[in-house]
Amino acid sequence: MKLIERRQYLDKLINVLGTPDIKVITGVRRSGKSKLLEAFRAYIESENPDCNIIQINFNLPDYDDLLTYRALYDYVNAHYVAGKGNFVFIDEVQMCKDFEKAVNGLHASEKYDIYITGSNAFLLSSDLATLFTGRTFEIKVYPFSFSEYMKYFGLKDRYDALDKYVLEGGMSGSYLYKDQEAKYDYIADVFDTLIVRDIRKKYKIRNTQLMDRIVDFLMDNVSNLSSARNITNTLGSMQEKIHHTTVGNYMQYLCNAFAFYKVRRYDIKGKKYLSSNDKYYLSDHTFRYAKLGTKNMDYGRILENIVAIELLRRGYEVYVGILYKKEIDFVAVKRSEKIYIQVSDNISEEKTFEREVAPLLQIKDAYPKYVIARTRHDEYQYEGIKVIDIADWLLDK
Repeated sequence: MKLIERRQYLDKLINVLGTPDIKVITGVRRSGKSKLLEAFRAYIESENPDCNIIQINFNLPDYDDLLTYRALYDYVNAHYVAGKGNFVFIDEVQMCKDFEKAVNGLHASEKYDIYITGSNAFLLSSDLATLFTGRTFEIKVYPFSFSEYMKYFGLKDRYDALDKYVLEGGMSGSYLYKDQEAKYDYIADVFDTLIVRDIRKKYKIRNTQLMDRIVDFLMDNVSNLSSARNITNTLGSMQEKIHHTTVGNYMQYLCNAFAFYKVRRYDIKGKKYLSSNDKYYLSDHTFRYAKLGTKNMDYGRILENIVAIELLRRGYEVYVGILYKKEIDFVAVKRSEKIYIQVSDNISEEKTFEREVAPLLQIKDAYPKYVIARTRHDEYQYEGIKVIDIADWLLDK
């Protein structure tokens, strides 16, 4: 498989090189965590050829003897070399029973620089502080961005490239297949056999049909407001005997595994978070096509999904804005920075354009405001609002 340098993530690892933190690489299955670890190893070896890297990949049967924490702990210590920089790389760490005991023991010895990856259904962001007694540093990896997609295929025309990216998405393993249906078969298989299987295994889910129904509902309603109660009511109308608490738990499990990302609502005027009805976005929009088909492409909602994930990729906290009962697609915050964004497929009609800019015009603060759409034109301004083509915005032009 062709590899490209994912500099954004590599730089994050380089910046924490040598710190005492346990570095944890997280992200949806098949998003490139293992390849990132390989690229980082190559960087370390080029900078410090005399280092000692102890690498365990639990995807390989070569390491089946290390599937207990004591065996893993003893193996690493047996390969320690005094007087050198000792690095520990463990891939799919969750496959080792009680892995946190081994990692904590190695960290406590203060002899190793430790890097681990794992399936997110087993190695959750919310669990890191309780799993590990040492400080952790999390590197969140996402499927290929539009920029990475263009780089991978060597594409030059950003507008045509976006049309392809909308269809093919960022799950780079699918790029090896030439036929579009074969690509979607691969993507569906990743979702079903890796993501959902992990969730079922960790949480011992018995009602697998309900889980599948919830997945289909969330995929079909990407960028729509959803809640456990309205999903329960919808599925209940199909004579399912379910409770909204169970539905809410299943939704959380899907977010834990980074299959979906929950985006909360934020009252811009009242400056408070709203507790009901959130939006859910897929970690890669093509999961929807692979599972539900392409009869209803719904480009506007898919573009909104792409923008949501790109904002997360750029390190923003993302919210749905509410102002005077009108909705702003995204309020994105990073430290002292804040931006407001409306996303649309086509704003060529005057009514559509006015509908998109109207909520932004009511915001009275001075933070940047954007309408992001498929304009195929250079950026321009309308009453202080920046109107930019989505391909240009995704490429950060």
